Amino acid sequence: MTLEEIHGQEPVPESSDRMQGAGKALHELLVAAQRRGGLTAGVYESAKLMNVDPDKVAFCVLAAAEEDEGDIALQIHFTLIQAFCCDNDIDIVRLHDIPKLADIVGPSEESGEPRDLHCILITNPNEDAWKDPALEKLNLFCEESRNVNDWVPTITLPE
Repeated sequence: MTLEEIHGQEPVPESSDRMQGAGKALHELLVAAQRRGGLTAGVYESAKLMNVDPDKVAFCVLAAAEEDEGDIALQIHFTLIQAFCCDNDIDIVRLHDIPKLADIVGPSEESGEPRDLHCILITNPNEDAWKDPALEKLNLFCEESRNVNDWVPTITLPE
């Protein structure tokens, strides 16, 4: 007997359309958030923001290349960020393609140097909930993933 059978849930098949739709929505969300100044990049910067004002965080992206999987310190940071996001009802996804993410997000506006893209937070500009169709699609994708016990789903960005 599987966990889905115990809880009466049918497993949702991972279709490529669903994953592509989530990847496209994430791309749109990152572009929109950067345009309006609602993007925080970096593990340390993200942790500071979540500590000061977690209610402003609308979405979290954790990105790690294959070579980062063996970085114990980074994995500990990811575990803590995931726990914080779960405690504060912040949807979270993982990516494995940092170069594509860097193409979308670009270098730091202040220094022009490459950013730490291991953690990216999408924030709300004010108390009112920021409504974005891409954010709503990603929230639905995360909810569907949680229904099949995939608490931090992995997304692939489009080409």
